[in-house]
Order: sequence, then C-alpha cells, then structure tokens
Amino acid sequence: MTSLGPPSRTSLSTGSSEFLFHEPCEECGSSDAKSVYDDGHTYCFVCHHYTHGDGEPSLHIHQTKSVQITGSAQRLQKRNISQKVCEKYKIYRDGDKLRFYYHDESGIVKGAKIKTKGKSFSYEGEVPGTFFGQHLYPTTGKRIVIFEGEMDAASGSECMPGWPMVSVPSGAAGAKKAVQKQLPLLQGYDEVVIFFDGDAPGRQAAEECANVLPPGKVKIAHLQGDYKDASDALQANDTNAVCKAIWDAKPYRPDGIVDGKTLLDLVTTPSPAADHDYPFQGLQSKLHGIRYGELVTITAGSGIGKSSFCRELATNLLSKGERVGYLALEESNRRTALGLMSASLGRSYHLGEYERKELEYAYNSTISNWNLFLFDGFGSYDPDTIYSRIEYLACGLECRVIFLDHLSILLSGLDGDERRMIDVTMTKLRSLVERTGIVLFLVSHLRRTQSDQNHEEGARITLGQLRGSAAIAQLSDTVIALERDQQDPSKRDTTTVRVLKNRHSGEVGIANELTYHLDTCTFEENEVTPDFNPSTDFG
Repeated sequence: MTSLGPPSRTSLSTGSSEFLFHEPCEECGSSDAKSVYDDGHTYCFVCHHYTHGDGEPSLHIHQTKSVQITGSAQRLQKRNISQKVCEKYKIYRDGDKLRFYYHDESGIVKGAKIKTKGKSFSYEGEVPGTFFGQHLYPTTGKRIVIFEGEMDAASGSECMPGWPMVSVPSGAAGAKKAVQKQLPLLQGYDEVVIFFDGDAPGRQAAEECANVLPPGKVKIAHLQGDYKDASDALQANDTNAVCKAIWDAKPYRPDGIVDGKTLLDLVTTPSPAADHDYPFQGLQSKLHGIRYGELVTITAGSGIGKSSFCRELATNLLSKGERVGYLALEESNRRTALGLMSASLGRSYHLGEYERKELEYAYNSTISNWNLFLFDGFGSYDPDTIYSRIEYLACGLECRVIFLDHLSILLSGLDGDERRMIDVTMTKLRSLVERTGIVLFLVSHLRRTQSDQNHEEGARITLGQLRGSAAIAQLSDTVIALERDQQDPSKRDTTTVRVLKNRHSGEVGIANELTYHLDTCTFEENEVTPDFNPSTDFG
C-alpha cells in the first residue's frame, strides 16, 4: 500500500480510557469534533486524526485512493447475527478482523471501519458522513431507529426485519454531529427513535441528539433488565427486549416540560393546607399558614423590629420541634442566641447583667432542646458562601425553615449595579427554595420614601418601595411589611403588620397590630382598628 498525502486510515486503540471533553481540531478546523480522553490520546470524528497519549503504541497511518472490499459475510455466532443481515449491512469477516462498510447516500462504498480481535479500531477510505446502513432505506417513512454502534443496528434489524435501523458512525462522542448532518433525512420520518447504550455517555448523547431534532418527533428507547445495548439483548436471545424497547420508547421532552396528563397522582395526593401556623391570629387569617417551598420576605424601615419579629417566628417554630437554620449576618451568634432565648422565655437576656446560673437555666430550657443551627460567619458576606451554607442547612442538616437576615448586607461587599445584583441574588434564592423545598424567611430593607414622612415615622409601605429591584416582590410568595412610628411616644411600641403580597390566596392589607414589650421581648397582638372614612362611615 502506498503512502500518499494526508492520512485516511488510522489505527485507534480504545483501551479503557474515558472521554473527557471536545475541543477544536487543528487538522480539519472542526470546532468541536476532536475528543480528548483521560489517558491523553485524542481523536477527531470528522477527519479521523489521532494522537496517542503517554504509554500508548505509536500511531500507524495509511491511505488508499479507494477502499477495497475484502472478506465475506458470515454468521456471527456469538452475536446471534445471521449471514443474511451481515450481507445486508456489509459486515464482512476478513481473517481476525470485522469490516463495517460505509456507503454514501447513493449506495456507493466509500470507507470501512475495521475492528480487530483485540477491540482496536481503524478506518479506511473516505468518510461519507452518513449513518451506517443509511443507504438501505428510503428517505421518508414512518419510523427510523438510530443506534450507537454498528452491531446494535444489525441486532435491531435481526429483531425487527424491514424497519429502518441505522447507527451513528462514531459512537456517543460524535453522535450529535452525525445527527445534525443527517437532519434532512430524519425530517422525512414521522418518528425518530434514539436507541443508544444505557450507560451515562449513551444517555447523555441521546439527550444531546434529541435536542437538535424537531420537537415532537423524537422518542428515546430504554432497555429493561441488565442489558447494556441491543447487541447484549440479542446475544441473550432476548429479541423481545429489543422490540419492546422500540415499541415502548417514550417521547422526549426537555427538562422542565411536563405533560399535564401525568399529573393525576400529584394533584390527587392530599397535602396539608399549611405546614405550620403563624403565631399571630391576624396574620394567620390572611396567609393561612406557613408552607414549605415558599419564600417569605419581611420588610420595614431601619430599627422597626424586623429581627425581633423573625425571632418570634423562629422560637415559635423551634418550640414545635422544627429544624431551623438562622443566618443573622448583622449580629454575632451570642446576640442571636440571647435574642432567641429572650423571645422564648420572656426575659430580656440581651439587656443588663445576668448570673451564669440563670443564663444556663435559660439555655438549657431553650437552645439545648431545639434543633437550631446558626451561621458562624459574622462579617463574611460572600453570596456564594451564603448560598452553599443554606443548601447545606437544607440538604445536609435537614432544616425545613431558614431565616436570612438580611439581603442588603449580603450584597454590601460587592461592586456593581445594586439592582442587577439583587436580581441575580433573588433568582438564586428562589431556585434554592424550589430545589430544597424549604421555607425561607428573608429580611429586606426599603428605599427612602419620596414624601416628607419616612418609614421610621410610620409611613405606609408599598411593594414599589422594596430596595433596589422589582425581583424581590416578583420572586417572593409572600411579602410582610412592618410599619411603626418610632418618634411618636404614643405609637412607638405599636407595629402595624401589613400583607403586601399573598400568592397563596391573594388576601392583602392590614393583618393586625402588635405591641412590643421590651422588658419581656414579647409581642402582644391587638385588634385592628379600621381607619375612619367620612365618605362611608356616616349613614
């Protein structure tokens, strides 16, 4: 054989190496057809250029002006593939080698993939860019089945004679490219069944191929039992497994798309109206309880009592045995612990001096018995760290309720546009809630009012005043606002609790009024006094 010009026949040793990633090929200019493996060798599935890794034998390259058909069709006894099917697909035995002949669309032999007894592969001749076996079938029809390997396509034909059975030329690594090249052919079929190997690379390649095909046309076949592929099933004389996998192939739907017809069990499974009640009757009557999987934002002006309100909610949940994560980014764990003990026992342990014996009693009566987990990172506000800690609290420590106090300080150490940062942070927090199923109580500050009365003087709060971005209001399930006039001696201890958003039932407005008692660190709920309206209150 004469060596002429660029190589067209390349010996490849498959060994036990694993595929790592794709990269551009310097030889042919393909943007991503070159595969890199963990032992250092590379292979391009477009031009078939191969470079060996450390410890591999030297590369042997040969070329022929045209492929020569050698060998003959013989029954593959171990594979259970008949001589007839081998002749049909031009799978020829040539000594201790198997030759898989590739044809162009018109049926002319262009090249051959060669497999040795030692399971090394090489390619001879031109690369037509077609599926293996494509020339045997029409360009239109009801169904075509695409396999990962040539033996699988032949096995499929053995099980279901007459149906179009083809395979991608380069296995899972080059499957997407192969399918993209043959889109015109596949568009002519009503149904495309992807029947790749059941291992992780096969499943991934099947999804990649399905994503480039027209929506609604693709089905993915899955073999039952321990079979890796169609060839394995046929070797076990289980033709029924192959047929069943094709007939039962499920329509492919990208992640996030759910058929409503599959939701019967979901919508008929009883679920509680709420997982916990709020400790305040007025708030409970509007929000109908605390539910896992919701993001609840608590907002107010500076010093109004957001943290005290959160401690009241937390201690109520902890006393019921709930597992609670508490991330107070603006205070030490000592201050958080004393505040929670105070709210639970009605003593202001964070104010004044207390004997160690009394503090030990308070601790043993509360925190020692609670499933409470705090974040020991005062002054550490890196958002990625906070996200990972929340996820660990939820998944690693099984906390179902988490408090994050507060959003503004989480972003205070970052440079950039505040609105954009809040958008990104809220999206990530919303995703965390959805992914983990927790209820997240998030404390958020407000922007300054445009009127002479500010929020610290009891100004009414609206959703539009949430600081920085509309994402806070949009991505929260519930928004609770606390309004209090700190400067008025007659009103400074009374907080109006207003529901600004309620995705669950839509009920918004004033929920109640709370009077805070500093000496006991407790809230007393008061009946709401309706505002006097002269246009309606005189009959």
